[in-house]
Amino acid sequence: MGPQGPPGPLGKVHGVPLASNPPNRPVRPVEAVLFDFHGTLAQVEDPLTWVIAAAAACGTALDRGRATVLADRLTTAGRAGGPLPHRVPPHLAEHWADRDLYPHSHRAAYTGLAATVHTDVAGLADALYERLLLPEGWLPYPETEPTLRKLHEAGVKVAVVSNIAFDIRPLFAAWGLDGFVDGYALSYEIGRIKPDPMIFYRACGLLGVDPERALMVGDTPADAGAVDAGLATLVLPAADPGRPNGLSAVLALALAGQA
Repeated sequence: MGPQGPPGPLGKVHGVPLASNPPNRPVRPVEAVLFDFHGTLAQVEDPLTWVIAAAAACGTALDRGRATVLADRLTTAGRAGGPLPHRVPPHLAEHWADRDLYPHSHRAAYTGLAATVHTDVAGLADALYERLLLPEGWLPYPETEPTLRKLHEAGVKVAVVSNIAFDIRPLFAAWGLDGFVDGYALSYEIGRIKPDPMIFYRACGLLGVDPERALMVGDTPADAGAVDAGLATLVLPAADPGRPNGLSAVLALALAGQA
């Protein structure tokens, strides 16, 4: 993703009014907020850091020039958390299709894509994947901690709903955010993938709230699928690692009327 300007203050919302509310359409109470993970609460580290750190784990020090070339090639081949690959080799097609449902398919798909790039660094494909499992391999957005903390302090329940095939709970614990999250609805544990309404129903069930009183926050059309489950939905603009992404707009919706 290239440089982007500041996101709009409230993004796009489906199912709930935002800036102004006609007298006959009051904002419905929000008892819970469901958040997407990647692209909403956190972003993967930049490609150059990713490649240099993974190579170092393999005992190889890459100069910046070589690392930049490899980062471009590996990102184009297909990186978890990056843009979709232009081509998935036939021998990886089944794993690719199942990548958000089974941990072994997720690992096989992304290590297999990385292996299509010649690097001369033994073990690099696996090391690149391992970075994905580490807290250091991600950057929470600047507004993530204050937004989650304020929702928690206000008594609004929070769940993370993600199409993902590994456990992200340790990441939240490492970032000191686990105390602000009441539940996790992860595709590989539930067996459903967004935009399937069932994953949103399950998340609401985990929190003990009616979908009509929950807000889904994400950054893709898959997240907007929550509308079909009866949830109001806020779709945020994409943002690079470390840049504001408008997440604090959630507070204007979830805490409306609490002051």
